[in-house]
Amino acid sequence: MAGDVETKLRGPEAYGFARKALQAMEKHQVWPTPVNYELWLHSLADPTGPLALELGRIISSGEAFTDGLADELAAVYLPKAKLNEQIRDTGDALTKELAAVSRAIQSAQKSSEAYGLTLASASKSLTGERDTDDVKAMISTLATATKQVQRENKSLEKRLSESTAEVARLREHLEQVRRDATTDALTSLSNRKAFDEELDRACEEADARGEALALAVIDIDHFKSFNDTWGHQTGDQVLRYVASVIGGRGAPPRFAARYGGEEFALIFPREGAKTAVAALEEIREEVSSRILKRRSTDEDLGAITVSAGLAERMPGETPHAFMERADRALYASKRGGRNRVSCAETMTAAA
Repeated sequence: MAGDVETKLRGPEAYGFARKALQAMEKHQVWPTPVNYELWLHSLADPTGPLALELGRIISSGEAFTDGLADELAAVYLPKAKLNEQIRDTGDALTKELAAVSRAIQSAQKSSEAYGLTLASASKSLTGERDTDDVKAMISTLATATKQVQRENKSLEKRLSESTAEVARLREHLEQVRRDATTDALTSLSNRKAFDEELDRACEEADARGEALALAVIDIDHFKSFNDTWGHQTGDQVLRYVASVIGGRGAPPRFAARYGGEEFALIFPREGAKTAVAALEEIREEVSSRILKRRSTDEDLGAITVSAGLAERMPGETPHAFMERADRALYASKRGGRNRVSCAETMTAAA
C-alpha cells in the first residue's frame, strides 16, 4: 500500500490531498510541521490504512499531538522513516558485532604476548644448569601456558566464525532494505528513485564507452477513465498486468521501472532505436492481445492498450534532456490516436 500512496502523492490528486491535509491539521489544532504534514498527507491518501486509523483514534481520544508522538508515528508508518530506522538498527548491530570481535582479538593478543614472555623466560632459564625439579616445573609452566593459548585461539576462531555469519546476515538484511527502498510495492518493478539513479549511471557509461543508449516512456491509455469506471483495485490489477509484460521485455541488461501512476520507463543500454522500437511493439501487441477480467466478478474489462515514446541518446545529452525527448515522443503517440510507438528521431527527421 505504501507504494500506492507514494504514487498518488506524485499525481494530480496530490494537490487536493495537500489542501485537505492543511485544513485537517488546522481543524484539530496540529501545527503544520514537515513531519505532521507528511503524516496527514499519507493518511488522506490511504484513508482506510493503519496510519489514518491511528490518527483518528488519537484525535477522538483528545490526546495531545506532540512532536514526540509525531516522531513515533513517523517511525512506524512513514516509509522513509521506517527505512532510516531499519538502516540505523542494522548499523548499530554491525557496530556492536565489530566491537565484540575487536575485544576478542585484543584478548587473544594479550594471551599471545603473555605466552611469548613465558617462552622467553623459559629460554633464559634453560641457558644455565638446572636440576630435574626445576626443568619439570618449567615444562609444567610451558604446558599450562600452551593450553591457555590454545583455548584462547579456539575461542577466537569460534567468535570469528560466528561474526562472519552475523555480518553476512546483516549484509543481506541491508541489501533487502535497499531492494525494498528501490522497488515499487504494487508492480515489483524498480521505482522512480531507482530509475533516476540508473538513468544517470547509464548515461555516464554510454559516454565513457561511446555506446548507444535508448530510453522509452510507456503509458496506459485512458487509465483514469478506466479507474473511475471499475475502481482502484481493478486499476491495480491492470497496472500489475502491464508491469509484468514490460518487466518481461525489460530483463537485464535492460532496466524497467514504474515511473509514476500509470507511466512506466524502459532503459535500453547498448541498444539503438531500431531494436528498442521492436521491443516496444512487442509490449504494445502483447498488452492489447489479452482480454482482462475483473477478479471479483469475472466481468470482461475489455482490452488494454499502451502508448510509448522512444528516444536514442545523443552524445553528451543530459538525462533530463534525454527524458524530455522520450516524453515528447510519448505525447506524439497520444496525439496520433494512442496504442502506438513514436520515436523522437523519426519525429525530428520528419520535422
